[in-house]
Amino acid sequence: MKTTRIVTLAMLLIGSAMAFSPAQAEQPLQRTDLLKNDIDVPGHEVVQVRVDIAPGVLAAKHSHPGEEVAYVLEGKLEYRLEGRQPVTLNAGQSLFIPSGVVHSAKNVGSGKASELATYIVKRGEVLVVPAK
Repeated sequence: MKTTRIVTLAMLLIGSAMAFSPAQAEQPLQRTDLLKNDIDVPGHEVVQVRVDIAPGVLAAKHSHPGEEVAYVLEGKLEYRLEGRQPVTLNAGQSLFIPSGVVHSAKNVGSGKASELATYIVKRGEVLVVPAK
């Protein structure tokens, strides 16, 4: 009887550990803040963020209070900037997004896509502004 309880407890613990493994914890879209620092332009700062996007996931329309340089680290992302034709970038390619321009990004590849986003923005303002 004790052996059965011990085995059952061990199986429950292993099952619980597997349920909380990093692979299970991945989010469809994850932003990781890397750097935030004042710059010589009065009232502005540089912010750098890594954005990881699961296959087929869309980063909904939004804008930023300053310029963005998006550099694709891995995968394939389709960017849609308001007033422009869609552009698809592969790892190693980059895109300039002007201040205030509404845009979106979608992972159109078969695996995870990652972007390094570098912003020159107004200090103290919300970095990501959802489009209305």
